[in-house]
Amino acid sequence: MEEKKVEDKVENKEIKENKKPLEEKKELSTEEKLKETEDKLLRTLAELENQRRRFEKETKEAFEFGGFNFARESLAILDNLQRAKKSLKDDESLKKNKDLEKFIKNIEIIEKDLISIFEKNGIKKIKCLNEKFDPNSHQAMLEVEDSKSEPGTVMQEIQPGYTFKDRLLRPSFVSVSKKKLPINEENKEKK
Repeated sequence: MEEKKVEDKVENKEIKENKKPLEEKKELSTEEKLKETEDKLLRTLAELENQRRRFEKETKEAFEFGGFNFARESLAILDNLQRAKKSLKDDESLKKNKDLEKFIKNIEIIEKDLISIFEKNGIKKIKCLNEKFDPNSHQAMLEVEDSKSEPGTVMQEIQPGYTFKDRLLRPSFVSVSKKKLPINEENKEKK
């Protein structure tokens, strides 16, 4: 029995001695937990601020460029009107028709109205004729030898390109000039 009491006393003494470091550890861990919590709070606040900014940016872009796909699809209407006008003018059998000019004028009025609507909504035609070729807004379809113009100059517009509020809707399909080679060099290249 005495041994048991001695053992209990030794255990109690060890527990009491160990309690002090545990209490100190708790205080340190409480401070550490406070620092961790504060750090987490700051990170969460920063993340919320980043999300708010991202949301504002996406909302702004949605308002500005929400009609981007619609604008791109609407270009087909203008293209088809211009093709119809050209084919009517070029058709020999229709040239004899007295109402052809009235019909073409009506198509031109619709075309002008559509272009006006496009411009009011930020859709603008890319100017490219006699300009330096720009791969960001032009797509080269042909290369044409020309000794009069500088190489890389847009010579012909095959299909017009358009921008929508500084974003490219469709590139201009163009033919670009290249340096005309002398006949001797031309023959060497072919071989």
